[in-house]
Amino acid sequence: MVRRMKLHIGGEEAKSGWKILNIVDESYVDFVGSCVDLSKFEEASVDEIYASHVFEHLSYQCELSTAISECHRALRNRGHLYVSVPNLGVLCQMFVSDAITDKQRWKLMRIMFGGQSNEYDFHKVGLIEPFLRKYLTNAGFTSIERVEEFDLFDDTSKMRLGPHLISLNIIATK
Repeated sequence: MVRRMKLHIGGEEAKSGWKILNIVDESYVDFVGSCVDLSKFEEASVDEIYASHVFEHLSYQCELSTAISECHRALRNRGHLYVSVPNLGVLCQMFVSDAITDKQRWKLMRIMFGGQSNEYDFHKVGLIEPFLRKYLTNAGFTSIERVEEFDLFDDTSKMRLGPHLISLNIIATK
């Protein structure tokens, strides 16, 4: 019998039924490692993968497509990948708006480029829905659905600046 699991990539919040993979070794982390290499997880051994505000930390030339392909490989058939990334289109529109303050622009800039609080907190790619769909399709995902929120974890996938949701939230099915 194959033991299956739910994997939270980059997670910081322990939740029943979910295992956390994080690049930083902390007490709440079940597996230490990078989402670019999921070889510690057998093919088709994971029911669901959740990655909120993780993929923007990867290079768009190689790391991002490798990570998404690794997720596809590890997921069982009809398994779900929940992806949340900063929506660069929304952030750019907000950034150039005359209706915001410099303090709000500073916050937007940090969302676009990462908080830069440690060596991992830098963003290497900006994504909009067509770009993310292309990466997911190229990796073999067959169903890609944009959603408002996942309601799985209390994290930046739900973050709003004023009335604006700053995240692009996608459910991709293998």
